[in-house]
Amino acid sequence: MEERRRAGYSVQREILDEGAVDEMAEKSDSKTSLSEKLKKSMRCSGPRVKSCLLGSFPVVSWLPRYSIRENALGDLVSGISVGIMHLPQGTYAVMSVMIGGVVERLAPDSNFMDWDNVTNSSQVNFDLRDAERVRVAAAVTFLSGIFQIILGLVQFGFIVTYLSEPLVRGYTTGAAIHVIVSQLKYTFGISPRRFNGPFSLIYTVLEICSIIPETNIGTLVVSIVAIICLILAKELNAYLSKKLPVPIPVELIGIVVATVISWQVDLRAKYGVEVVGLIPSGLQPPVLPTASLFGQVIGDAFALAVVGYGIAISLGRIFALKYGYKVDSNQELIALGLSNSIGGIFQCFAISCSMSRTMVQESTGGKTQVAGALSAIIILFITLWIGRLFEDSPKAVLAAIIFVNLHGMIKQFLDIPALWRSNKVDMLIWDSATNILHFRVKRVPGILIFRSSATLYFANAEMYQEALGEKSGIDITKFLSAKKKLEAKRKRHEKKNAKKAAKNNAVDMEVPEREEQKDIAIIEVEDEPDPSLPRAIVLDLSPVNFLDTVGIKALRSIQKDYGEIGIEVVLAGCQTGVVDNMQTGGFFNDKVTKACLFSSVHDAVLHCQSARTHSQEEAMCCEIPSTHL
Repeated sequence: MEERRRAGYSVQREILDEGAVDEMAEKSDSKTSLSEKLKKSMRCSGPRVKSCLLGSFPVVSWLPRYSIRENALGDLVSGISVGIMHLPQGTYAVMSVMIGGVVERLAPDSNFMDWDNVTNSSQVNFDLRDAERVRVAAAVTFLSGIFQIILGLVQFGFIVTYLSEPLVRGYTTGAAIHVIVSQLKYTFGISPRRFNGPFSLIYTVLEICSIIPETNIGTLVVSIVAIICLILAKELNAYLSKKLPVPIPVELIGIVVATVISWQVDLRAKYGVEVVGLIPSGLQPPVLPTASLFGQVIGDAFALAVVGYGIAISLGRIFALKYGYKVDSNQELIALGLSNSIGGIFQCFAISCSMSRTMVQESTGGKTQVAGALSAIIILFITLWIGRLFEDSPKAVLAAIIFVNLHGMIKQFLDIPALWRSNKVDMLIWDSATNILHFRVKRVPGILIFRSSATLYFANAEMYQEALGEKSGIDITKFLSAKKKLEAKRKRHEKKNAKKAAKNNAVDMEVPEREEQKDIAIIEVEDEPDPSLPRAIVLDLSPVNFLDTVGIKALRSIQKDYGEIGIEVVLAGCQTGVVDNMQTGGFFNDKVTKACLFSSVHDAVLHCQSARTHSQEEAMCCEIPSTHL
């Protein structure tokens, strides 16, 4: 027998070794034989078929639950704003460069030279050249889509596991710089030369600096005024965020006002301000791509498929981390593949994810994929019927919208000093040894002990969290979503009752208070906890020999999320270096202290048992007076 004291609890107990823990625990191991895995994968059942259909067509699961009250207005404003911005910004820089290189290689000007008897010189037949380039671009787009569908079906999306958060944030920051540089010509009203290949961005910046004296003053004034107005409007949005159902659609208002002013004042003719210009109407008829080109573009198509996917999934992961949801990497591949393969038949350009328009969609209140669908409908209407109404939109205003909305991405430069202080490995992104993970679980009554066979870092942090949810039987995303909805409902009831009280100017608040208490009771009272679910989780970190910033963030997220639903999470077996990593990585704060760390698993288990016993005793003490009454 031994007595141990720690942070407010005292327990007399026998030394609890691993054998004793095993006798108490119901052990389970994630290792299964290959035959068992094959049998499980081949088994067909109703729930499995339903899961497969919902996974292939996720719109069927979320659209019936779409909340018109909470999302419709924001999605509508966002869809219109982004749809209009697609007019002059319809292609993505990286994709444009890649496809441009292919079409210039296979359809150069020299192949379309005609002799002009009038001028006695050769001239390019632009009609024939452009028609051939469209065929090449359509073939590349179609074939890249086929590659993406195949990669999605063979589960190639696993590669996203090895895209660490620092890598993704660094990539998106670099992409943001490319987008900003590409818009500078519209801000200053200049025409720099185009550069390709390595260091093209630096050459472009130097070229812009050299021709700054040629700046169009009218364009610069329009840009400055637009940027100032947008910043002020964004600040007003932030100030009124709690009072407004959706943000003020400053981008949409800015585009409409700028277009009207440009049309009335004739900015293009009087001041040389560049506008969107002619917007072609109508759609191209569907035509199967030229199969004879496939052999010449197969390598380019595969590269385009992988790069396009990398762009989309990187930006998707940024927002998934920000808003707490998951991105199905294989589903993204299939979706991109269908868009490109079908688009190629209609002679469309290869698509990916646009950072600038994604930021605009977020800032204008877009919350669901309905916003994307609405923007597509707006583009269709513009293409078919109303495009000419936006031909006078100044490109400088559209560039200003992009600048203002990308400031959040540029702030990611602050990651560099933070990463250098916390983990230089993350800063340099050199460590990628791949570990095969096995997860082991033990269940002591009311307590789950979770252990991974490998260290915790960027490549397996997401799998670690998923395995914990699977082994514990807790769908944490579902629990948190339900709690958020209940909290929103409670606030709506409080607001409704407050309005009633103010309207009636009632002195006696007995009835409203009784109604409010009734509403709150209905919302906040929880059922008895499911006995199969743990009330505490012990994370055995003894195999972990270092933590990078992604691993630290994963642990912080686990402790925060499970804590919000009343499950205590403690850590056991942390090595000194791991504790140091947590210290420099910002894991500890005023609410999370080192009191959640235990030197061994059995100490952590005893702490959880003691805390549970203490809470039960308190509950019994609270019940005694009511019993006597």
